Amino acid sequence: MRLNRIGALLAIALAACTSAPVKTPSASKPVAKQPDSAVIAQPDSPAPAPAGSAEAHNAKVCRQTMQHDERRYTKGGLYAPDVADAHPDGELDISLLEEPEPRDEPKSRYGNKSPYTVLKKKYFVRDSAEGYKERGIASWYGTKFHGRKTSSQEVYDMCQFSAAHKTLPIPSYARVTRLDTGASVIVRVNDRGPFHEGRVIDLSFAAASKLGINRTGTAKVEVEAISGGEAMPPPVTLAPESEKAYLQVASFSNQDNADALKERLQTAGLDHVQVKKHRSDGNPVWRVRIGPLGGNEMRQTERKLSDLGLKGLRVGAE
Repeated sequence: MRLNRIGALLAIALAACTSAPVKTPSASKPVAKQPDSAVIAQPDSPAPAPAGSAEAHNAKVCRQTMQHDERRYTKGGLYAPDVADAHPDGELDISLLEEPEPRDEPKSRYGNKSPYTVLKKKYFVRDSAEGYKERGIASWYGTKFHGRKTSSQEVYDMCQFSAAHKTLPIPSYARVTRLDTGASVIVRVNDRGPFHEGRVIDLSFAAASKLGINRTGTAKVEVEAISGGEAMPPPVTLAPESEKAYLQVASFSNQDNADALKERLQTAGLDHVQVKKHRSDGNPVWRVRIGPLGGNEMRQTERKLSDLGLKGLRVGAE
């Protein structure tokens, strides 16, 4: 889902990715006739690599760009819903692509409006990606949107490891793990979507290829937000009983939601649950933390959270 430009005014593009891509004939040709006055936007083609090399093959796959007519986008709706998304001709050699390295980035000027509405449904963007973890269906998007601007104003590149998400802040990073195979990929979230019931993330063609779902269309996955420096799970270092630390379970912009989670945790038998008010980017947030905890308490609490389908982020003593 990407940004609509009308004249000199910028509006947030919230075009939904409504269905899993299907294999169609070459996406280098428009799949629908464009009006004579259509505004066409195409990125520069990548420089060709040496003939016959894997790099040249990848470059050829990534040059398959649709024509984009922004008049076919309906504000608060979909982009060209009558045009099917497509799998490019050819597969990517994923071994030549590097996953993004999670790092702390300021929020994008575009794509973080909250709430926003798509297809008459309202969505609230999370204040922080911290603590986010969810399971559901992943889909992907390909040539229909390749070269078109995302909600963050960045150009969508189907050959990079990126993703669209309904509520994670833009940009943010997440590890997406396919549940039936265990394959995983790190993506940078820079777009909004998918606005299809039951789907939690829309992957780029490259990310879908890494998980092996570029042909199946969808798969069950777990999406877990990661912060800068957390791309590889750090070794577990248990704190001595004399050193106290906290487990942060989640943070909310609404205190009622934080209090509800606190009550849920206490009902489940967890002790030392606290709701602390902080400020993020000048706005109040309520963090749900458990602690202070020593080494044994930490291990026991993490097991209880896991049984509840939750995960706590270890933070220093306060």
